[in-house]
Amino acid sequence: MFDSLERHRPTALAGLRIITGLMFMQHGTQKIFSFPAEARGPFELMSQMGIGGVLELVGGALIVLGLFTRPVAFLLSGMMAVAYFQFHAMSGGLFPMVNGGELAALYCWVFLFVFFAGPGALSVDGILAKKA
Repeated sequence: MFDSLERHRPTALAGLRIITGLMFMQHGTQKIFSFPAEARGPFELMSQMGIGGVLELVGGALIVLGLFTRPVAFLLSGMMAVAYFQFHAMSGGLFPMVNGGELAALYCWVFLFVFFAGPGALSVDGILAKKA
């Protein structure tokens, strides 16, 4: 019944990758530029929050482009796992509905999925692979 959907898998994966990257970038732009929402404090590059903001912005952009997709997705998945346990689980318990860590957990697992599944269609990685 679902066999006819197989041909759309690369495009659906690209959609997941692109939308996730765009949404993830907003966390970086918030921390760095106070856009689209006010930052929670001043931007300090050499702080954990500053480095996180840069990784969110640059890593998110690389995910959107599909460039270095697998290593970037692996790095961002690990970053979100650390964020979940350091900022959410340590202060509010293990359950995401209680500690407010749903986004961190979801980003962690989506990026881990992209690491294993690859970039899908419409990626710079795909273009470079075809040229090689």
